[in-house]
Amino acid sequence: MDLLVWLVPWEFSPTLLVCFAAASVLFARGCRHQRVGRLRQILFWTGMVVLYLSMHTRLDYYAERMFFIHRAQHVVLHHLAPLLIMAAYPGSVMRAGLPLAWRAALRRFTHTPLGKAVVWLCTNPFLVATAFVLLVLIWLVPSIQFYAMLDWKLYRLMNWSVVLSGILYWNLLLDRRPSPPAALSPGLRVLSPVLTMTPQIIAGAVLTFSERDFYPVYDVCGRALAMSAQFDQNLGGLILWIPAGIIETVGGIVALRTLMRLSGRGRLRQHRRQTGLQRQTGATP
Repeated sequence: MDLLVWLVPWEFSPTLLVCFAAASVLFARGCRHQRVGRLRQILFWTGMVVLYLSMHTRLDYYAERMFFIHRAQHVVLHHLAPLLIMAAYPGSVMRAGLPLAWRAALRRFTHTPLGKAVVWLCTNPFLVATAFVLLVLIWLVPSIQFYAMLDWKLYRLMNWSVVLSGILYWNLLLDRRPSPPAALSPGLRVLSPVLTMTPQIIAGAVLTFSERDFYPVYDVCGRALAMSAQFDQNLGGLILWIPAGIIETVGGIVALRTLMRLSGRGRLRQHRRQTGLQRQTGATP
């Protein structure tokens, strides 16, 4: 019975339930129309469960009242859960789960000026990577986090923004295709985690070793655990520093495997260009 209490939402969100139900139904329907391996299904459902538990259970109560739990929650929302979900490559599966008329309408929309603009915004490497980093750092600004923890609308905006930025980022990073058609080249996919994790590591290190309490809002809300503000903040900085860095390193390793696979198959742009020149000059590769 006590375990079931933990599953009760601290703040009920119909919007979240609708989004989760829609994504789950589309993926389940898509699995009936496409051949989706067991590993991909495990990754998707694990990511969805972890995301739900982090956003819509009793854990949210503690995340609002302890800085280190809030940091752990955001590592899941921003890094772990989106990584697991996008590692399942759910886009084509969920499209296959749409009714035929909806698929046709979606295809027509992507060819309109507005649709092209939306696709460009969601796949532009610079914008996506910048948002991925900034939406961690901005919410760490003490004055911004103070109001976000007291205003439920701003709090939900904060959580949803890190989830969406994580999904968009890992969608680019885990792409297995060469570029084009992929928006980000295989080499930059390997380099990107190094660039995006560095500011987060620096911020985590500052919080880990700082002796000043930057977030008195947790005293205002009332700390849920008997822990000093100093230790709470230092532990939160350590979570931002190490677990988040490890997850991005894993993403970089996956991107490196993709780079090696594409190179071995001769599907990199440079390799294709060299092969074309050799054929034109009659040289043997």
